[in-house]
Amino acid sequence: MAQARVPFLLGHAEIAFLYRVERQTSQKWRSEGTLGEPDLIASGNPYWLLDTVLELNAEGDRPVDRERLAAYKAKIPGGYVLHDQDQLPVILGIQEVGRVLGRDAQAVSRWRNRQRIAEPDLVLSGSPLWLLETVIDDAHQRQRDLVSSEVSVLRAGQRSPQKPRGRRTAPTVTRPSRESLPAARTFTSTDEAAAAEFLTSVLAKGYSVVIKPQR
Repeated sequence: MAQARVPFLLGHAEIAFLYRVERQTSQKWRSEGTLGEPDLIASGNPYWLLDTVLELNAEGDRPVDRERLAAYKAKIPGGYVLHDQDQLPVILGIQEVGRVLGRDAQAVSRWRNRQRIAEPDLVLSGSPLWLLETVIDDAHQRQRDLVSSEVSVLRAGQRSPQKPRGRRTAPTVTRPSRESLPAARTFTSTDEAAAAEFLTSVLAKGYSVVIKPQR
């Protein structure tokens, strides 16, 4: 089978490789806005076209390693430079493949481990990616059903959002303010009416009352 042609795409690991930095640095560039918005989100993971990534190099203070750039391209024999994000083919991560085949991501992962699904067209930052047409052709060859509605949704460009990164911030809970507790009072047998009135008012405010007899 001929090698599928796929655009040069990069995840955080590939960007870090080209610029000789840590992966966390690439993620920091993204959070700071130095690295633009992803050109593709697949299975919640962000990917960028090569042109987008090389814009960092154009700024001058972040030189790309040319030898590493050549090595990156050599690993993608069917790769080509795509200048227009709107021309991106439909590329699926493992979650989208599961949706197209009516299975969950774990089932697709097992198929991949057992070589019961087409090899991914790309593996970026440790995650497999397939062209939609690769998945469809493979399903036809293996006589697997396709979920046509999911195929249509993906061709229309509808995607799941990116996975949240880092710690989740707990929502701020505003607790209703409570009145201060009434001051303790002592009643004798001659204060029955006042004691009853005090007890009624405290209970009406939602407080509990402990009665402690004393001599």
